[in-house]
Amino acid sequence: MCMSAMDSDRFSMPAEEYLAHHHVLTYMEDAISQLLTFKEDNPKVNPATFLREYFCSIRDGSHTAFREYKFVSATPHNRASFIKAFWKSFSNVGKSGALLNVREYHSLLCLLCPNFPIEVVQKTAGIIFMEDALDSLTSFSDFIYAFQIQFYFEDFLKVCSEMYLHLLSAPSPREAVYIPSETSPRQEKKPHHRSDQQPTLDGVDATQFRDALIKECTGAEFSCPSRTSLHCILDPANRVTFYGFLMALAKSESINGEIGNLPPKGGLFDDCDSELSSPLSSAR
Repeated sequence: MCMSAMDSDRFSMPAEEYLAHHHVLTYMEDAISQLLTFKEDNPKVNPATFLREYFCSIRDGSHTAFREYKFVSATPHNRASFIKAFWKSFSNVGKSGALLNVREYHSLLCLLCPNFPIEVVQKTAGIIFMEDALDSLTSFSDFIYAFQIQFYFEDFLKVCSEMYLHLLSAPSPREAVYIPSETSPRQEKKPHHRSDQQPTLDGVDATQFRDALIKECTGAEFSCPSRTSLHCILDPANRVTFYGFLMALAKSESINGEIGNLPPKGGLFDDCDSELSSPLSSAR
């Protein structure tokens, strides 16, 4: 008898670990809360039908539409589903060739999540423009792939930033350190730079950065790119800047495939029409 990957995953870990890994209790608590809220105005609602519609919406990824940010950002599946909902809802912006700024993209996001924080959109702009450029214009395709990285990997990016700054402030292994001996006069060795050399190298050592990230990601509870993707991005370079790393994440087709809700960039506007609905409106 052939066992599916999902069944294998279910039987390979303890029950409590499985429930936590898939955030089952999060969805159960939300389902009951949503049912009680809906029942206040619809006392004749069939609980079984409502719960069936609720969990079908989770399976289909339509469950985050018009929900509050706390729920939208609660699980990796919710984040990925919200990214897909945003793409399907506003792909016509990209088809039209319109260029929007941070505030305009934030307004679109708020149509799906009324309290979506503008800070996430500003950080997305930082991936595209290397700064919080509120008035800079960008295309829908550039925005959504950068937004996917910022929103889905938000906790991972915080770790990346901390690790990058730590490596940036650490002494470079290339710098010579002068240690005076007992027989030599005590003096301070000043670094000498040739006129054709930069006094400091840009970025950090890519191998050190990669190894530090892989170590932090091992056993992490937040979403991280795979080791394979990190190797593909960082192995070819000797040194890497944080901005360059963020751009590489946003452009990586392998990471886009790992998240699994957006098509390759060349097919972003193919077959993306859909109608979003809330389980509250579909229950009978």
